[in-house]
Amino acid sequence: MAKTSTTTQGLRAAIERSGYYPALVAEAVEAAVGGEPISSYLVHQETTFDANEVRRHVTVLVLTDTRFIVSHTDEQAADTTSPTPYATTSTESVKLDRISSVVLSRVVANPEKYVPGTLPREVVLTIGWGAVSRLDLEPAACGDPNCDADHGYTGSSTADDLSLRVSEAGDGPETVRQALAFAQSLSEATADAGR
Repeated sequence: MAKTSTTTQGLRAAIERSGYYPALVAEAVEAAVGGEPISSYLVHQETTFDANEVRRHVTVLVLTDTRFIVSHTDEQAADTTSPTPYATTSTESVKLDRISSVVLSRVVANPEKYVPGTLPREVVLTIGWGAVSRLDLEPAACGDPNCDADHGYTGSSTADDLSLRVSEAGDGPETVRQALAFAQSLSEATADAGR
């Protein structure tokens, strides 16, 4: 889908609906996108609880013909570095051919009664492009319960640059639909970029 005023307006409207510093978020996203056509987008506002504080943040994902753009904005309370509350916003632009994995996990209720096309209860979208990897190690062992030899370690490395959870209960069915559509668009775009 080429960038049209409808696509741009849809992205801006989604940022406005999030209600989370829309002028700041929109400016950061639009600067990162530049004049490139927008293929798909997802706006996800989340509230978390940190000790005695409520924190909000928003993540905006944008897909263009050549790039995947992530924008994340957090708010911070006044602290020793700032006498007033403040927000930090960052954007990262990743070439599509750098994306190594797009994982979409779906959670459905009553799977024995699942009807194709039914909206999942929640989805988790995990995207990896090599900026962050998680390494899980554990001691290796053999099958002998009496063995006390050192067998070293075994483990796995997982690309874990971005993980985003969207639920019908917390975010609404439309956001779940948008997450599914964005994941499909990104998967298709990365497959095309690899050719």
